[in-house]
Amino acid sequence: MLTLLGIPRFEQYVLNMALVHLCDRESHVGYLTRQLNATDGSVQKITIYLPHPEQQYDGMTLEAGLTQGYNIEVEAILDRSQICYGIPNGAQFVRVLRQKGIDQGFQLAAIGLFIRPLAILKLDMILNIEAAEYQTIAVRHPVIRDYPSDWEQKLNQFLQREIASEALPNLAGYVDRAMNSDYTPPNWAQISKA
Repeated sequence: MLTLLGIPRFEQYVLNMALVHLCDRESHVGYLTRQLNATDGSVQKITIYLPHPEQQYDGMTLEAGLTQGYNIEVEAILDRSQICYGIPNGAQFVRVLRQKGIDQGFQLAAIGLFIRPLAILKLDMILNIEAAEYQTIAVRHPVIRDYPSDWEQKLNQFLQREIASEALPNLAGYVDRAMNSDYTPPNWAQISKA
């Protein structure tokens, strides 16, 4: 697993787990995503909540909630002008919200894109909102060990709209139970011990 500067390890695990859910169309999150695609084909806004690592919930452990993807919301964006972020066709808008503390609210931690074919979250993580400091990261799927050597080049070409999403390798197919019946998604314990 790639260690990201300035980002706590727990949050890295949460982002990895979110990517597992986003790529697997048979997951709770994948089901929600499929429903939205079937209705209007619009761009989606994906919200990933980064809970406080010691947050407790009634009736469910934090680990169980993260394993189920209950910290992820998906909704349709009918008008792209609502988002002040360039979204190439085939990508989905992502915002990441970090919990301020135990039993407290959430604040913006990052914005970016989910590029499903590459099984990647490309995020601008906010390091200091007042100073407008951020770190651009690409979170790769934790199960896919062999990304193509040119994945960064392909990602940049896609983001610059030089190639369409259909020209990207379909890495998500390996980690999507709808396409690969042999795939078993990891749970929180497996992700956090990787």
